[in-house]
Amino acid sequence: MNIIELFISSILNNNIALVFILGMCPLIAISTSVKNAKGMGIAVVFVVTITAVINYPIYKLLVATNTEFISLIVFIITIAAVVQLLEIFLERFVPKMYNAFGIFLPLITVNCVVLAVSLFFVNRDYTFAQTVSFSFGSGVGWMLAIVLVAGLREKMAKISNPPKGLQGKAIVFIVLGILALAFMGFTGLV
Repeated sequence: MNIIELFISSILNNNIALVFILGMCPLIAISTSVKNAKGMGIAVVFVVTITAVINYPIYKLLVATNTEFISLIVFIITIAAVVQLLEIFLERFVPKMYNAFGIFLPLITVNCVVLAVSLFFVNRDYTFAQTVSFSFGSGVGWMLAIVLVAGLREKMAKISNPPKGLQGKAIVFIVLGILALAFMGFTGLV
């Protein structure tokens, strides 16, 4: 699969949030406004892409030295370091966004999307170019999902009054299910 097909596939028919159902905690918690969703989406795109780019050569080095069994620990350390740098940057230069994310910014470290992308490139034996394309596309796909959910939540808050049992996060799960079904329509695209 070429890198453009892989990029499109990772956004649409292999969307990490809506097909693989990964990264749901921050997706549901942060998707209360489109502004916050865009910010968190950009942060996740950055972290996913940078960590995969860093983890790829590290993994190849571990394979060359027959120590790939520690790759999971190394991946987690890399993810934590990148998220820490992002947190320092946002706190210093974009304090409003830093405050809006609250506890969810450091939780990107344990967001399964970030680790899953690194594990996917290992399991699928991607080249470096494929890894970059897949990781960037997966981050963009996750950002697309969170912005779609946030937009729908904002719209529903203005025009609908769901039953008491479906208010809040319950309706978000239904919206996510419908979006997941909609994204199944992209199956076979690439």
